[in-house]
Amino acid sequence: MCDNEIIDLVKIAIEIFARSIVPNHRYLSWEHCYIKFIEARKFRDLHPIDQDNLSLHLAFYLASWGMYRGSSFLLQRDYKIHIPVVNEILNSDYDVLAGINWINQSDVNDAYNCLRNLVKRLKKKYAGIRATINDDKDADISDVLITKILMGTLGCVPAYDRYFTSAIKFLKIKPGTFNTKTMASMNKLIEFYKNHYFKLEETRKGLQIRDSPNILDYPQMKIIDMGFWQIGMALDPKIWKNEHSREEYKSDFDFVLERLKKCCDHKFVLPETYDESDM
Repeated sequence: MCDNEIIDLVKIAIEIFARSIVPNHRYLSWEHCYIKFIEARKFRDLHPIDQDNLSLHLAFYLASWGMYRGSSFLLQRDYKIHIPVVNEILNSDYDVLAGINWINQSDVNDAYNCLRNLVKRLKKKYAGIRATINDDKDADISDVLITKILMGTLGCVPAYDRYFTSAIKFLKIKPGTFNTKTMASMNKLIEFYKNHYFKLEETRKGLQIRDSPNILDYPQMKIIDMGFWQIGMALDPKIWKNEHSREEYKSDFDFVLERLKKCCDHKFVLPETYDESDM
């Protein structure tokens, strides 16, 4: 696919994702969680009740996005295990990451260092929690869990789940893994946003978070997350097993576009096999 076709698909996918959000839709759990954490950053000394509330929002958001299914260690504990994570995320050291505008960020490397430090601390906290449940102490906490938390609380990175990484590979915006040492994938995504800045910003400015006490736009990485995730969903063979195969279309563009159009015509739900909880 050429560059223009790729950005056209991404824009269409973002718009389809946004139009699918009806009142009380599960997708709104991201908005509810993100608002709470952005507002909480204004207050450094949170009451334990507020910490509890944020922990509950984070848990419900993660559950809405497939992180409490299957063999997830989170499933074995209540929502209060997230309280230490909540307090870490609200540390003022990470203020730069909250709703970050990567394109206009004056010092991207400084923001990367904050991100690396936060990821390291979050993985350590969740590894400690998991160690109380099973003996898998040496296995790394998955980037799926960590990036979903970062997306839900700070909006600073996309959630690198199965659909998102499938879209990255399909669109050839590689690498498709979240590597905090090199930040290679983040660099590619920021470059992609820069190259299509005006088209993506036009779409982003049309999306505002509902029920926010102040005007709050979707962050840039949430826009990327939405578009790529929707394209990844369009590529899922388990959803489209009764549809025409890729070989029956003239091009990859036509193939994905047709499936995206069908997402507008039907009320899709994730298949029962959808599970991102391999943590």
